[in-house]
Amino acid sequence: MTGEMMDAAYINHTGGAGDIEFGALPLPKVAGDTVLVRVGATAVNHVDTFVRSGRYATELAFPQALGRDLTGTVVQVAPGAADRFGPGDLVWSNSMGFGGRPGAAAAFAAVPVNRLYSLPGGADPVEAAAVLHAGATAWLALHRHAGVQPGETVFVGGAAGQVGSALVVQAVRAGAVVITSSSRDDAGYCRGLGAAAVLDYRSPALMAELADAVRAVSRGRGLDIHIETSGRHRLEAAVELLALRGRIIALSGMAAADPLPLGRLYTRDGSIRGFAISNATVEELADAARAVNELLAAGALRARRITRLPLREAAAAHAALEDGTARGKLVLIP
Repeated sequence: MTGEMMDAAYINHTGGAGDIEFGALPLPKVAGDTVLVRVGATAVNHVDTFVRSGRYATELAFPQALGRDLTGTVVQVAPGAADRFGPGDLVWSNSMGFGGRPGAAAAFAAVPVNRLYSLPGGADPVEAAAVLHAGATAWLALHRHAGVQPGETVFVGGAAGQVGSALVVQAVRAGAVVITSSSRDDAGYCRGLGAAAVLDYRSPALMAELADAVRAVSRGRGLDIHIETSGRHRLEAAVELLALRGRIIALSGMAAADPLPLGRLYTRDGSIRGFAISNATVEELADAARAVNELLAAGALRARRITRLPLREAAAAHAALEDGTARGKLVLIP
């Protein structure tokens, strides 16, 4: 396959969505412990726009194919990966396109074997691609960083979004009681995911209503875990709601600069922890992958709406995600 070319969505330098090019790049070489995957679908995430724009500093090799999530089929296996996968296997990955690795927005991708996972039987490759990033992010946030326990009270802000809904599903499955905020139109959806209380994030009295809900749901103990996915953290109010040893997980809002009431935080043994899935270790990603596969096999992890676009529309997809006009999860099909 040496010398062959493939279609790809790539950049030659960091910049805007208009800097994304669609054209031919050399087919990746398979060596060491990599696996050549024919990409069936690749999702577009906000973090992909951060990498493309340079807002998230990482090692890139130009021309750099974009994208981190993919589902696909194994085509060729290097000797160092032959004991793990074989041609024809259905697989997925969610950590390509940064840290010096080629991206997933291409017809083929050479994936390190320790970042590649089997796709559960019966899982639709396109539907799976739409939830990989959100599912793994939610699992790591709740289990690795927040240490969720049965019976705890968890607040999820922006619960109708991709990561928010994955957080609700997984918190409920972990035995937690969940309070959410969303638009009024999405309240029924959040309740259907298992939320015990649903608040309208547009309400001018949101924080007072959240305080009332926390008191009722936790029986006065307070919030054990606070996760806001919209980037509007309101740390002063969040700290006041924490139970003893409550945890705030910050996983969105790169430009956020919220005041932090440090005194109130430390006197209740509270903590606030930043979390970006891009920093997850290979071992942490593998743990998350096992959980995601269980959810996929159970049909518990689903995107509400998927917009399928041809790979050549990558630039338009990035632009739509950044300007807020994207509808549902954007999935590119090579």
